[in-house]
Formats: sequence, structure tokens, C-alpha cells
Amino acid sequence: MQNCQCCVDESAVPRTGPNLKVIGTMSVGYDHIDLAACKKRNIAVGYTPGVLTDATAELAVALLLATSRRLIEGASAVKSGQWGSWSPLWMCGPGLLNSTVGIVGLGRIGLAIARRLRPFNVSRVLYTGRQPKDSAKEVSAEFVGLDTLLAESDFVVVSCAITPETTALFDRKRFAQMKRGAMFVNISRGAVVVQEDLVDALKNGVIRAAGLDVCTPEPLPVDSPLLALPSCVVLPHIGSAAEETRAVMSVMTAKNILAAFNNQPMPAQVKSPCLLNTSY
Repeated sequence: MQNCQCCVDESAVPRTGPNLKVIGTMSVGYDHIDLAACKKRNIAVGYTPGVLTDATAELAVALLLATSRRLIEGASAVKSGQWGSWSPLWMCGPGLLNSTVGIVGLGRIGLAIARRLRPFNVSRVLYTGRQPKDSAKEVSAEFVGLDTLLAESDFVVVSCAITPETTALFDRKRFAQMKRGAMFVNISRGAVVVQEDLVDALKNGVIRAAGLDVCTPEPLPVDSPLLALPSCVVLPHIGSAAEETRAVMSVMTAKNILAAFNNQPMPAQVKSPCLLNTSY
């Protein structure tokens, strides 16, 4: 989604003409669609919840490993001829073993991430959100306030929805609350982070590294300061980019649209057309 802003907004909807009856987005998020404009013109909106949970959780763990074990740096060193004789601390990074992982937003994806962390023998899983979740018992996750999560976590993973409360949630103040040497992973939305503050936090050693599958804007310009930082891994928003997942998403999107055309209930319709997803 481009910059987590409306791609189908108040100005775009009228240009489509009076025949537009349904919009199908191949995503679980729908913050790129002006839902108020759609409601005003009685346009149904379908989306694809649930089907990309596992793929996105897998990518979150991949980012944790790529960032902590410096995989991109290591691969780059091989290609650029920096791989020399063995050195005890060269390309070392912290492992997940016995670490504390904090998850911001224990919704479907957050819970799936926590499940995948168990074989790595992390010491603690903390989570924060609006209220405790019964599902947290499954992964022995502890509900704490955001301040506590930031202060005690070796790794912070953001998997919350984008809402007015979570927009710009991670700014200079929040990064300063994190443990020195902690690592930050965002698979949520770029707008959750004040990107300039993240750059400063990385440059000044406030946090050790970051792994991002989302950023602002998208696509990220090649001259972005983030891309000049070896401690930052940036991926092109590919959380759901597993072949099987995209196939299911495509079919669900088509079924949503066909159902609307046939005046039947959509398999997955956005039910609150003036509200963003609030799974945080």
C-alpha cells in the first residue's frame, strides 16, 4: 500500500463513474481505501483476512533472523570480497536463545509469530495492546504496558493494525525507551514508525538494528537514508508473498467481487465502512 494513504480516495471514487459497485482488495488491510467515500456511494468493499497470517508470521521470523544474525551484511561481504580469514567476532549478532521478545499487537499474526518463536527457546514473550488476550496462554505470553515491553525486550516486533492510536507510535521517545542493543522489526504498516526518528536511532546506536517489510513511502526511494545503513534490512512489503498464500488471496478476491455482482453476501466484506481494522 502506498504510504498507508488512500489509493482509492474521495477524489478517485467519483472518477470511476456510477457503475462502480464493489472494490476487492487483495490484502487484509484496507487503510488504502476511503471507506467513508465508499459508504457514501454504497460501494461494497471486500478484503482477504486470515489467509495471509502464516506467510506474514514466517516473514517476521525471517526478519528477526536476518537482522540479528546479520545475514544480508554477510551475503554482501561475500559478494564484495570482504570475506577474509576467520575472526572470532566478525559478523556476530545476538541469537534468539534465552532472549525476551516483545510483540506489539497479539492479533492473528502476532500470535502466529509467537508460536513460531517457541522452538528457538526464547526466554519470555511479552505483548501489549488494548487488553489481555485469552489466546496468549497458548504461547505463555505476558501482557504488559508498552513502556515495560520496550524496556525489557531484546527484540521488538510490531504487528498491530494502523489506527489513529498506532500512527507514529514509534518515534524518538519510543526508540529511546528500548534496551540499548535491542532490535526492531516492523511487519505492520510504515506509518506506525516515524522513519526519520528510526534513522537517527540506528545512526546513534540507540537501537542496534532494524528489519522492515513496510516503510514510508512504498516503494522506498533508492536514496532513502535507511538503505545506507548496514544495520537496517528493508524488504519490499512481501509479507504475504508465498505462492500458496497469493493464490488463495486471488481466489477470495474474485469470490468477493462475484458475490457482490450477484447480490449475494461477500465471503469477506469490510463490515465497518468508516473504521479501520482495530485488531491491535
